[in-house]
Amino acid sequence: MSGHSKWATTHRQKEAKDAKRGAIFTKLAAQIAVAVREGGGVGDPDKNFRLRLVMDKAREFNMPKDNISRAIEKGMGTAGGEALVNVTYEGFVPGGAAVMIETVTDNKARTVQLVRNVMENGGGTLGGSGAVSYLFIPLGELVMDTEGKNAEQAELDAIDAGVNDFEADGLKLILYCDRDKIFLLKEAMEKKGYRVESAELVMKPEVLVEVTDPDVRGKVENLLEKIEELDDVSKVWTNYAG
Repeated sequence: MSGHSKWATTHRQKEAKDAKRGAIFTKLAAQIAVAVREGGGVGDPDKNFRLRLVMDKAREFNMPKDNISRAIEKGMGTAGGEALVNVTYEGFVPGGAAVMIETVTDNKARTVQLVRNVMENGGGTLGGSGAVSYLFIPLGELVMDTEGKNAEQAELDAIDAGVNDFEADGLKLILYCDRDKIFLLKEAMEKKGYRVESAELVMKPEVLVEVTDPDVRGKVENLLEKIEELDDVSKVWTNYAG
């Protein structure tokens, strides 16, 4: 259950790659709208846990309240405009590692063409639905700061709180749980005195793929970065481990 991981290199979306705050806000607004729509049009984060997760992320980036409100209204269908949908694409990057690309779009034909072009130009291949998803497990993930805490005690506390798995990465402890238990786990760890840095839904790779050729690693890193920069892309999951 324990042990060091390649989390810092495989978790592509922990730190924003966008140079402009506006680009970050645009992506977050789209994610908020989709969370509302997929939650049955419920705009109350206390009754829509997916919305609550995205709103927490928006607050991390100091997204203005007005922007959040407009995004919620769009998801509820009260702000007009084209309906946004969540579409995930699957494929392989150079070296054979798998990649799952989550997008939020109002035009699926445009988005799939953009993703396909970037993948092919970067030496990757786009597959059909189910091509690589079986290599990942849908889970809830909490990143917890353990600085100043006893590492072994932190792991025991996490086990007592009901985690499915955990990984140590320096002064951070990454906890995994069933998706619908993510806020229960967050509250349990905070009550024990730990600082939870983030909580989100992830696709955790079951097996990591290491690429030893430095030239191929460079191509993979460049391709993943270009994918992340696409406006319609919200998250990128990969089992590439460098």
